[in-house]
Amino acid sequence: MLVVFGVVGLALVLFLTERLPIDVTAILLIVVLVVLEPWTGIDPGTGISGFANEATITVLAMLILSGGVSRTGIVQELGRRMAAFAGTSLRKQLFATVAATSPVSGFLNNTPVVALLVPVVTDVANRGNTSPSKLLIPLSYASQVGGMLTLIGTSTNILASDISARLGAEYDELHRFSMFEFTQLGIIVVVVGALYLIFVSHYLIPERVPPRADYLEEYDVGSYVADVAIVPGSPLVGATVGDASDTLGPDIDIVQVVRDRGRAVAPRQELPLDEGDVLVVRTNREAITALENAPGVEPVGHLGSSADLSATDTEGVLTELVVSLDSRLVGDRLDPEAFREEFNAAVLGLRSHGELVGGRIVGTRLDVGDTLLVQAPPETLDRLASGDDVIVAREPPRPEYRASKAPIAIAIMIGVVAVAALEIYPILISALAGVVAMVVTGVLEPKELYDAVEWDIIFLLAGVIPLGIALEQTGAAAYLAWLVVSTAGVLPTIVVLWLFYIVTGLITELISNNASVVLLIPVAAAAAAGIGSNPFAFVLAVTFAASTAFLGPIGYQTNLFVYGPGGYRFTDYVRVGAPLQLILSTVTVLGIAFFWGI
Repeated sequence: MLVVFGVVGLALVLFLTERLPIDVTAILLIVVLVVLEPWTGIDPGTGISGFANEATITVLAMLILSGGVSRTGIVQELGRRMAAFAGTSLRKQLFATVAATSPVSGFLNNTPVVALLVPVVTDVANRGNTSPSKLLIPLSYASQVGGMLTLIGTSTNILASDISARLGAEYDELHRFSMFEFTQLGIIVVVVGALYLIFVSHYLIPERVPPRADYLEEYDVGSYVADVAIVPGSPLVGATVGDASDTLGPDIDIVQVVRDRGRAVAPRQELPLDEGDVLVVRTNREAITALENAPGVEPVGHLGSSADLSATDTEGVLTELVVSLDSRLVGDRLDPEAFREEFNAAVLGLRSHGELVGGRIVGTRLDVGDTLLVQAPPETLDRLASGDDVIVAREPPRPEYRASKAPIAIAIMIGVVAVAALEIYPILISALAGVVAMVVTGVLEPKELYDAVEWDIIFLLAGVIPLGIALEQTGAAAYLAWLVVSTAGVLPTIVVLWLFYIVTGLITELISNNASVVLLIPVAAAAAAGIGSNPFAFVLAVTFAASTAFLGPIGYQTNLFVYGPGGYRFTDYVRVGAPLQLILSTVTVLGIAFFWGI
């Protein structure tokens, strides 16, 4: 038990500090558990059993199905239709946001749902002269509560179902969840959460980003961008943008070339330069001063307003890009020149971990949720929006969706849900059959299967599943449950149930939701048995609580996705989320007691 507790402690430290990516941490856990087999009881076969686990494969299949639906544009179209009637009414905008998000999140993985709706909701706010800050946290929270409508609403539900089935040999009350096992309670949670988000949340959320925000002003771009002209006789005449970058130095990035009233936005390295061309460069204050002595160029003034950097929609669009969960950029140090070459977008500003990075942005290590202010041609935004590296925080000018495949995608999802709900075949089989149907019917291209999977979640599941097995086999979970029973035995059962909900919610803020259910479901079931209560009620409390990460941006991926575009601070999540957490904890615990008994 001591050894397993030590491994759990190591996992918690690595999850909290993020010294390693979560998928690498998960692999490390497998290695440590197997190396310490004499004490953990985890042999190599059990160590890698998470990769073949039903929950892991089901989550993988559901992610692919969600990706197929996403590529048809159904989610975005639903968001636009719901927003069409909202106008300038904040309450209607909030209603549209919640109504478009929660029901969909019950059947599609909520991470891609939020990623798809961030630009839609941002545009709704801007059109209605509302601060996007007022709508983006409600978007994230609505997706989380919506995930509790069905078994497939979130990967946490699927994993909890698998753990419950595994513990069923020990506790008669535990079993694998059916498709709509807890839908009646999920509906109540969604309704209560929606009422709070629509009628209360906007009073608690500050306007961090002003309506129709001037991106250049918000990112203080004017302090770090300057125009320099190529003078007659300059060695840069006839050279390329790449040559100019080498001459001016690594701290200076050329974001535009202005020539004869035309603009080249995010110019390529090979673009030739001529006498009189004006280079718009982004750098830090010290380097801007040094430009006065740079060879072959002459400063022609700093930016005085956003108009100086403006371009027509056909030349370049200013927007924010949010680094997504599976992005290749995560962990990389920002190199604006390399970024411009790879993504055809010029980086003008950066918000890292919610804080604006002033001055030098070169070399800043990027993380999930970091927000880049870029200027790019419309066709580039179309391409970026269909990729997995970034979330474009405004709708692309010319989005390309497989709209003709939408009815097929909906039919496939209905079929998957129906087959599992009627228990004709397990959800694993119906989901895998749905994946095949998506490819055969052309909803997804075969090469897109792998892009649709959030591989860090898959590796995380594979790593924490054997950790949960070790907790059970060594008696560590039973020991923790004994401690809970001995200290909380004098409390009413419903209070103990509520404490498990609260503890799970707090732990989820620090580590992943999947890791929290692996650690706490065995403890909760054993504690329930110890006080003569219903283990299934305690399993449900942990499952619901693991999908309520309302107190900060790091507890849930969707919170990170809205962090930058909303301009939020850490305390904003606490201000809005703490009351919601308390309300839902009460509603959920009372609902569990009513429907399943304790």
